Amino acid sequence: MWIYEKKLQYPVRIKNPNPRMAKYIITQYGGPDGELAASLRYLSQRYHMPIPEAKAVLNDIGTEE
Repeated sequence: MWIYEKKLQYPVRIKNPNPRMAKYIITQYGGPDGELAASLRYLSQRYHMPIPEAKAVLNDIGTEE
């Protein structure tokens, strides 16, 4: 059975919002050189690997990213 509680692990208190810094953080996650792009590259390369061990490694790296 699952119990879902929507709460953060550590409380976040934002005193002064900084849109400029938020732009840099979002770019790291979703930009062309961000985490999501890297993850999708690893997962797509997995399908073209001839060796099962290499497929497993790329799958692990892609899911960790």
